[in-house]
Amino acid sequence: MKFLVCIKQVVDTSKMEVDPATGRLKRNNANSIMNPLDRNALEAALALKDEKGGTVTVISMGPPQAGTVLKEAISMGADEAYLVTDRAFGGADTLATSYTLSMAIRKIGTFDLIFCGQESIDSNTAQIGPEIAATLGISDVSGAIDLSFEKDGFITVTRQMGDDEEVLDMKLPGVITCTAELNRPRYPSIRGILRKDEVEIHNITSQDMDVDAGRIGMKGSPTQVRQVRPVVPPKKENLRIEGKTAREAVDALFGAMQKLKLV
Repeated sequence: MKFLVCIKQVVDTSKMEVDPATGRLKRNNANSIMNPLDRNALEAALALKDEKGGTVTVISMGPPQAGTVLKEAISMGADEAYLVTDRAFGGADTLATSYTLSMAIRKIGTFDLIFCGQESIDSNTAQIGPEIAATLGISDVSGAIDLSFEKDGFITVTRQMGDDEEVLDMKLPGVITCTAELNRPRYPSIRGILRKDEVEIHNITSQDMDVDAGRIGMKGSPTQVRQVRPVVPPKKENLRIEGKTAREAVDALFGAMQKLKLV
């Protein structure tokens, strides 16, 4: 079987920095990591490869530095890597990103299953997987917590729906978005670490695909992030309640709560 995993290089939230001049996140290798849920997506593909055989291809869209997470995926067991990179793709929202990735996937070939993390920690939209499926015209299931093959041509997906679980048979090919509950990602192997620099990362640019220029980058993005800023927690002020008697203290506390509109 042929598996494809979409992975994203994101800013580590513990090291997030905002450029004061542009209001945008600073993205560099020093504070960037593989999106955590994409690790679960990669593990899902690698586990099915171990079970059913086949190949695992990874793809990412971003600047050249995003090749770092592709090499990390190779060290974990992926077979092939593609980086969709071009200045023309800059500023893309989820709609333009999913369109660009879909066109790149069509160029690479056909796959039985495409895996994505349910959402990324830098935008939390959970839109890319379903939008890729819609663009490619194939099935999709989001929020997977368990996977199994029960009958030919289908994969059985269990997903979390609030406090309940839903079990679906999804016809192949299709897209699955993965949660942290699905699995525990493996560590890179020594063999993988030695192999990651030997595997070529194939670059795909706008010139390599038959794309509509009006659907990529900022031109193809109906939504745009104008500014990113850290949330400043509200200042806390200590309130001391005093009274000569318990009754006076209670009355003072009740009065303070009324001023704060807590009662």
